[in-house]
Amino acid sequence: MTGVDGQRTRILLADDHALVRRGLRLILDGEPDLRVVAEAGDGAEAVDLAARGGIDLAILDITMPRMTGLQAARELSRRAPDVRVLILSMHDNEQYLFEALKAGASGYVLKSVADRDLVRACRAAVRGEPFLYPGAITTLIRDYLQGGRFPERILTPREEEIVKLIAEGRSSKEIGDLLVISPKTVDRHRANILQRLGLRDRVELTRFAIRAGLIEP
Repeated sequence: MTGVDGQRTRILLADDHALVRRGLRLILDGEPDLRVVAEAGDGAEAVDLAARGGIDLAILDITMPRMTGLQAARELSRRAPDVRVLILSMHDNEQYLFEALKAGASGYVLKSVADRDLVRACRAAVRGEPFLYPGAITTLIRDYLQGGRFPERILTPREEEIVKLIAEGRSSKEIGDLLVISPKTVDRHRANILQRLGLRDRVELTRFAIRAGLIEP
């Protein structure tokens, strides 16, 4: 997955701890499609660097001096809207998660599992897809099903289409025929959707589809 003109995705890494930045940089620069091209020690510096151009993706620690990662994400959405943003946090915290999504972040990555999740999150962000750790997905779905506001971009348009058809009672073969894909591909999509949403079966998926406005109750 690459950035502009097929080059490696150019990453700005912002964290107020140099040791953390160094560790994350080792992870990212070790990938053939990712490259850290700038570092910042606080949110304000990160915004200034990203606004100058030459950055595809900004990875922002949530707690930084001068300007937090959330504040920086909001400012970047205004000053550099083409730059994707990932929030990096040590907090497995529902409120931080919601605020990150509201600030325009493409994903929320826990520092405790950054070695496992960060590269996948970067690639998802570049593709224009959301990335949330599994526990976060469960939190969002639970909040929505209890009447909260469901954030956008949890599912891709194609996944929403498949959820709608599943909830309407269509078989994998029928869905495959309608979307011109194989039944096995439909089944793979279904498994991925259930896992991402933290749901178990067609009944829960149908309930989700109704709440999300994909089908009529």
